[in-house]
Amino acid sequence: MAGPNTLEFNDANFEQEVLGASQPVLVDFWAEWCMPCKALGPTIDELATEYAGRVKVGKVNVDDNSSLSVKFGINAIPTVILFKDGQVVEKFVSLRGKRDYAAALDAVLSGG
Repeated sequence: MAGPNTLEFNDANFEQEVLGASQPVLVDFWAEWCMPCKALGPTIDELATEYAGRVKVGKVNVDDNSSLSVKFGINAIPTVILFKDGQVVEKFVSLRGKRDYAAALDAVLSGG
């Protein structure tokens, strides 16, 4: 289960919540059956808490929202995509450490 600051994105709200967001958005594409995705969950929740108010952090269940998977070329999970102003800034495929995601968030927040 996602943490209190981790949002749920889906086909219905993705356009508004992610692409139309005024702040950067980190999106974790995952599935219930994916063990590396489950391992990444606590890291995503930590980032959501640490960057609350500055970055939106959320998850997309690829099994329930397959059109988003196709639209963003999700071929392997977990895949984490950082969006800013509706554009893909960075895409992380496979399990990564918290430091990698935090560095990308810090860079985009500092205007990099």
